[in-house]
Parts: sequence; C-alpha cells; structure tokens
Amino acid sequence: MRISIIYMLMVITVNAMSQQKEIQLYDGPAPGSEKWDWSEGVNNKNRFNVMTVYNVVRPTLTVLLPDAALANGTAVIIAPGGGFHFLAIDHEGNNAAQWLVKKGITVFVLKYRLVHIFSDNPFEDMLNTKDKKAWDKESDPIIPLAIADGRQAIAYVRNHAAEYKLEKDRIGIMGFSAGGMVAAASAFRYTAQNRPDFVASVYGDMPAAIQDKMQTDTPPLFMACAQDDEFDFAAHAIRMYWEWYAARRPVEMHLLSKGGHGFGMGDEKNTTYQWLDQLIRWLRTEGLVTAK
Repeated sequence: MRISIIYMLMVITVNAMSQQKEIQLYDGPAPGSEKWDWSEGVNNKNRFNVMTVYNVVRPTLTVLLPDAALANGTAVIIAPGGGFHFLAIDHEGNNAAQWLVKKGITVFVLKYRLVHIFSDNPFEDMLNTKDKKAWDKESDPIIPLAIADGRQAIAYVRNHAAEYKLEKDRIGIMGFSAGGMVAAASAFRYTAQNRPDFVASVYGDMPAAIQDKMQTDTPPLFMACAQDDEFDFAAHAIRMYWEWYAARRPVEMHLLSKGGHGFGMGDEKNTTYQWLDQLIRWLRTEGLVTAK
C-alpha cells in the first residue's frame, strides 16, 4: 500500500510538472539589454517569506495548462509586481495562475527585465528603503524594457495560439503593482499582433506617462485596488476608469475600502479576497471566457 501511495504521488508530481514549461521570450539577448551578463537570483529569506526573483536578464514565460476537459480557449499573461527590482513570483504570479487554471484558463507567468541589484534580499531592501525617489530613479530606465517584454509576451501567445488551443481574440494580460504598469501600458500604442483583448490591473501603478490617446478598439479594462493603498494607486485607478468611461470603452473597477497595497489573491478579513471571482464574472460578461 505504501509503495502504491508513493507511486501515485510521483505520477501526480510528474503530471503537474508536465503542465508547465518555461519559454524564452526572445531568440538570443533581449533588445536593449544585450550586454547584461549578471545572473538571475531567487530568495525567500525575508521577514514575510515572500519568494522573489531578481536580476532577470532573459525574460521568460512559464506556461500553466488547464485540464483539457476544462480548457476554454482563454489565455492570461500574469506580470508580478516588485517595483521593477524583483518579482513576487508566487504571491503575485503563480498563486493566481494556479487559481485561474482551475477555471479553464491557460496562464503564462511573465518574468520581465528588472533593475540590476547587488543584494541577494531585494524584498527586505524594499522594506528598509528610506529614499523612494532613488528607488524610482533606478527603475526609470528599466520600465520601457519591462513594458516591451509585456508586449512581446502577448505577441508570443497570439503567434502560438494554435499550439495551446487558444482563441486569438481572447488573450489578455494581468499585472500586480509594477506588473500592473506593464499590463496597463499594453492597452496603448499596440499593433494587431501585440494588442491584448483585455487588461487587468491589480493595485497597479499606472502613471499618465505610459498612456496615449484612447482608440475605438482600446482593450476592455478591469481594475481592483484598495482605497488605503500606501502608494495611492487608487487615484491612478480612478483616473483610468474615467478615461475608459469617457471613451465608451468597457471598464470595471473594484475600489475596496481596506486592503492596503500588495494583497495578492486577497484576505478573507476584508473584501479583497473576492476580486478574482469578480474578474471571472467580468470576463464572462464581456464574452472573454465561455463556461464549460
């Protein structure tokens, strides 16, 4: 009996691993960072045990496939946050990905290019930083590269839609915090190949500088943010809502009274835990997810 259980666990593990693969976004070095030669790092040795990836040089997509019986042809690219200094790869990436896969959605977790840091504990560095302006200054030259990676990710998924059994008009991008900027930027200055069919920004940083004129086909937008967000990103969400509303483009915003910044999948102590369910309902309402 014990051998049978071990065998079953091994099969489950192998099957789970077979459902994921990592893909290089570019053939060769990413444009604009060809001379980067440092190594990517991973660390969760911080006071909250947040798994972080840092010093990303070669952007990748990790693919999570739903069960064939559940697959509905919709794809979501997830861009985790981390202030362009690291990626909270589980808290704002893999955890939501695993939830969405159970809803039949094919998920691609994006690792985009980041600031080159010289510490092995970027999350703790962020908590201890006293000079936010210096932090932002380090990020400024990296942001266009990260946004380019988001656009490239959309183009990759669309180009490989048949391989993953996806509908080419149901490919969206979702981001958290800094990843929300990567996602939101894709709603502007797009081509037919890298236009997302929907955008979701979760407590996203969406400064006016990333925006452009609204178009007649500007992608539908979903937003979730807490009113007590420590970075005041709720104000960004409100401004974006009115821009979509004025252009008569589909938009839905969930402005939560409590939750702060970085609530990830949410906390049952407040209303933040409901946003993923609301996202799925919105996608169904917009015809971007079909029920099976």
